[in-house]
Amino acid sequence: MRILFLGDIVGRPGRRAVCNRLPQLRRKYGLDLVLANVENASGGLGLNRKHAQQLHRAGVEAMTSGNHIWRYKEILPFLDDTDWLLRPANYPPRVPGRGYTVLEAAGRRVAVLNLQGRVFMDPLDCPFRAADTAVREMQEQNPDVILVDFHAEATSEKQALRHYLNGRVTALLGTHTHVQTGDAAVGQLGTGYITDLGMCGPGNSIIGMDPESILEGFMLQLPKRMSVADSEAVLEGVLLDVRAEDGKCAAITSWRDNEEL
Repeated sequence: MRILFLGDIVGRPGRRAVCNRLPQLRRKYGLDLVLANVENASGGLGLNRKHAQQLHRAGVEAMTSGNHIWRYKEILPFLDDTDWLLRPANYPPRVPGRGYTVLEAAGRRVAVLNLQGRVFMDPLDCPFRAADTAVREMQEQNPDVILVDFHAEATSEKQALRHYLNGRVTALLGTHTHVQTGDAAVGQLGTGYITDLGMCGPGNSIIGMDPESILEGFMLQLPKRMSVADSEAVLEGVLLDVRAEDGKCAAITSWRDNEEL
């Protein structure tokens, strides 16, 4: 089974690139499933209903998110109404939406779990204990594959959760920083890992944003409204090859595509 998991989709350039390129990418790589983090897909911060549906129709079968998913109030009931758009599972009880889902792809049951880190981020419930609970609940649905998007700032926290879940999930994939890391690897117990998937957004940018606005904020230390950069998009993520016999990760490859759109 081959899965493409895309990094954070940023604004219109990221959405357009994903929608335009997905049909060709499916054929080129023989993809059975496409997943993506979408918390910045609308205007570079947040996600609205229209863009969630657009990406789903384009072929992103399930979507994860993070701390910016709450920006557009219209998304709150939508999180309750759909099972393919997730928010981190370690938000408190009664928060709209769900933290994991189980879907069918290529004759396999694929569980997708979304978690959020706490280091340098909001003090949510413990992601380690939330992972224990979610993995136990998902296993009751007999999934063949378990994928985890850990939306976190600190590399050490991502690596810690990798070791904590080693052998219990197919892959742990970091998101949030928008900078793809070069540490994609499969552990001895068959769990794939990368610290950050990167992003799908403007290539000539600072994490998807216009460089001038970011630089001014660093240099003057004054509040500055960020805007999505207007440049050709790059797509980043990982290709996962999963063994049919046991759901372990056979290979994980960091992936980047910046061909002319």
